[in-house]
Amino acid sequence: MNSDFNGRRRGGLVRSFAFAIEGIIHAIKFERNIKIHMVVALVVVFLGFLYNISSLEWLLIILAIGGMLSFELMNTAVERVVDLVTSKDHPLAKQAKDIAAGAVFIYAVMSVVVGGIIFLPKMF
Repeated sequence: MNSDFNGRRRGGLVRSFAFAIEGIIHAIKFERNIKIHMVVALVVVFLGFLYNISSLEWLLIILAIGGMLSFELMNTAVERVVDLVTSKDHPLAKQAKDIAAGAVFIYAVMSVVVGGIIFLPKMF
């Protein structure tokens, strides 16, 4: 079996889930942007219940929230790997971080558009 960088033995589905949950919890504790996305997600879920959105609308909201959190986690992972590889200012390191952040930004804008399409007609 492979071991991770902390010397723990990797293997098994349950352990894989445990490592994934550990990563999510770490990001929630220490990453400002994921905290912001979590708060926005809670507000959106509250609005979903308040405005009694349809099953299809819930599906779109769940996909937007899940995708946004996933993109933010991947962006954090890219930043960590780049920081691990180099501590110097390097154009490729900057590009990698900027491109990952750009992916988050695109999905965030798309999520806001989806939310607007769903909630604005119900609010006004």
